[in-house]
Amino acid sequence: MNSNKKKRLEQAGWVTGSAADFLGLDDEESRFIEMKLALAAGVRELRVKRGLTQTALATRLKSSQSRVAKMEAGDRSVSLDLLVRSLLSVGASSAEIAKWIKRADAARAA
Repeated sequence: MNSNKKKRLEQAGWVTGSAADFLGLDDEESRFIEMKLALAAGVRELRVKRGLTQTALATRLKSSQSRVAKMEAGDRSVSLDLLVRSLLSVGASSAEIAKWIKRADAARAA
């Protein structure tokens, strides 16, 4: 949100803050969620880059298309383990996985 809009809302009596503030997340919880979302974005990015459908990725993982859709959407039921296994199954290197994790840190700093 730009600063002018934030200022106008606050002057009108609105309270502004982050999703973490609203949900009452501590820093560790917030960082964990951001990392999972970054890895979920990485799964989709790399799947598309490799020309795979969600169904094709699901077949590789011995899972379902709907589960892959949940992974890519950052569903809370998806484990970090499954995200990393999915990235590895489409050929992600450790450096690429680290890049997506670093994106989460960069987003926090912004």
